Amino acid sequence: MKKILALSFAAMLAAGANAAEPKDSAKSNKPVFITIKANPITSIKDQNRSGTCWAYSTLSFLESEILKNSGKTYDLCETFVVSHTYMDRAIKTVRMHGDVSFSQGGSAYDPIYCLQNYGICPEEAMALPGTPIGDSLNNYNEFFTVMTPYVEALAKSDAKKLTPVWQKGLQGIIDAYLGEKPTEFEYEGKKYTPKSFTESLGLNLDDYVSITSYTHHPFWKPFVVEVQDNWRWHQSYNVPIEELTRIIDTAINEGYTIMWGGDVSEDGFTRKGLGIAYDAKLVQSLSGSDAARWLRLPATKKSEKYDSLGVNAPELVPTQEMRQVAYDNWETTDDHGMHIYGIAKDQNGREYYMVKNSWGEYGDYKGTWYMTKAFVTYKLMDMMLNKNALPKDIRKKLGI
Repeated sequence: MKKILALSFAAMLAAGANAAEPKDSAKSNKPVFITIKANPITSIKDQNRSGTCWAYSTLSFLESEILKNSGKTYDLCETFVVSHTYMDRAIKTVRMHGDVSFSQGGSAYDPIYCLQNYGICPEEAMALPGTPIGDSLNNYNEFFTVMTPYVEALAKSDAKKLTPVWQKGLQGIIDAYLGEKPTEFEYEGKKYTPKSFTESLGLNLDDYVSITSYTHHPFWKPFVVEVQDNWRWHQSYNVPIEELTRIIDTAINEGYTIMWGGDVSEDGFTRKGLGIAYDAKLVQSLSGSDAARWLRLPATKKSEKYDSLGVNAPELVPTQEMRQVAYDNWETTDDHGMHIYGIAKDQNGREYYMVKNSWGEYGDYKGTWYMTKAFVTYKLMDMMLNKNALPKDIRKKLGI
């Protein structure tokens, strides 16, 4: 009996030591970042319960462009852009009899189009997000519950002729939930219209280009990336995968920033503020489990394993073929827009892009995500930047 008790006690001690090991390991694997280069950005915002990352990330990108050009800080109004964009998208959806989807999403080109055609206003010139519905942040749940059936009913109508008032009705819904767009306002003691205010920002809106990398279209030529939220059919320039990091690195080192659109549905994009292109097979082998057991693990257990590896997590080396396969089989989806503004490295020397999110001061880094270069290039759908930020040889090849 004493021997059994002694063995049990020894086993308990061993179990305690083993239990402490992952915790200590996780602590030692926690990233410690050193900033290599960080370009100026404006304050972190919160899109809350709205699918408007495309507006927040692109306007954040444009705010950084203004900062670079003039040193002035602006808070541009996402709601102004969203209001115009939803009406435009509804018109196209109806015009195409529903063959263009109507949803909350959008692309980096939507804010550019808005500024070019309608202008923009500062945040303070329009009802603040959420206030028309008695909230302090966006919540589009009821808004789209009301608006989507309205648009879809018109788009799928068997009527031979639509009345001219349907757009007025839809604008009434948009204004009720978002507030009316200003036609004139005062800012810092001067009166503006949305168009004159845009002109005062000093932006050349023709400077902004979109870049992608896929093999189903020729390299060095523009094409329309086939995703639902690219409903304006804006073209992106197609470059080989190895040029993506060179473009981003060159831009950041020259003081520019980038609007990134891509996939954050992967396990490697964590709510802690990291984006890592995990090599799932290697992680599985490190966990000591066979494939069947690994696949049966709950998502939370897999997440715990990934988190415990931290900076020592094995990563994929993305190839052109991997990018294409992930796009073609729907593994890479167009689900989030973010703003790349810097480069950092961890204690192992691995480099990351510093990325501003629009979820408020969320995560371990208060609204900034650290995404590895492998993750950014593998999961990128497209990105927008100033054409003057491109390496000269790439710009020459693209003819821009």
